[in-house]
Order: sequence, then structure tokens, then C-alpha cells
Amino acid sequence: MKQTILFLTLLLTFLSACTNDSGKQVEEVAADGKIASIIRSPVTAEGLKDTINVARMVFEETTYDFGEVSEGEVVTKSFRFKNTGKVPLIINGARSTCGCTVPTWPKEAIPPGGTGEIDVQFNTAGKQNEQKKPVTITANTYPSETVVHVNGFVKAKPGSTPTQ
Repeated sequence: MKQTILFLTLLLTFLSACTNDSGKQVEEVAADGKIASIIRSPVTAEGLKDTINVARMVFEETTYDFGEVSEGEVVTKSFRFKNTGKVPLIINGARSTCGCTVPTWPKEAIPPGGTGEIDVQFNTAGKQNEQKKPVTITANTYPSETVVHVNGFVKAKPGSTPTQ
């Protein structure tokens, strides 16, 4: 009898500890003196996806063809985007496949409806022929990575040898 009461007490304790309060709101925290919504991951541990209440980066264009340039020139492009999502857009980083392509991105949050730019510089020194340089942007979007491309043709300098 004592074991049954103990078992039921433990079972009741565990069940009451496992409640799921679905009425919780997105919390706000103070960051640098400003109120900011907590960054939410659209994928939960259960594999559920919330693709509605996330930031969205919509680019004016995702591929830039710089045409034909001479080896040694530096090509620059600003990829403009708009946050069409429901929460502030936070870009965590941007990277390329090599050191010749360098992206810079806004470090501050882009509010819903706000715009921004990702600037990409491609240094053609030591590069020849067709070039395709992807830049991967990581943000609080779904999916979390977005890729933009810088493409074109690099004419070799007379007497130079290609590295890539």
C-alpha cells in the first residue's frame, strides 16, 4: 500500500512538472539600453518549424555578373535587401569560399520593413578566366543561410600565371 501511494505521488509530481504552457509570449530583454525581442529559432527540438514568425531577407538580386575585367582589378557590389519578416533581422555573419572575396554586413538589427546592404569586394589579383564567387549569409531567417553570387570573367595580365 505504501509503495502504491509513493508511486502515485511520484507520478503526479513528474506529470505536473511536465506542463506545457503554450500561452507564453515572446519575452523582451534589455540589450544595450534597448528593448529587443529574443531571437527565436524556427526549428524546435521536436522538429517543428515556425516559418511565419521569422525575419525574411528579400534581395533585389542574388547574382551579380561583373562582365569582363582585367586581372588585378577590385570588383565591388552592394546587394540590397529588405526585411519582409515579422521580427527584426539579425545577420550573424557572411563568408565566402576564399580570401579574395570579402563581404561586409550591417551589425545592427534591421526592423521589419527595413532595408540594408551586404557589400562584397572581389579582388581579381592572381585570378584568371571564369570566376564564380558565392557569399553565404547566416541570419535569423528560415532557412538560416542565403547565398548571393558574384560572377564574371577575368582577363589575364600578359606574362602572368593563373592561381585559380
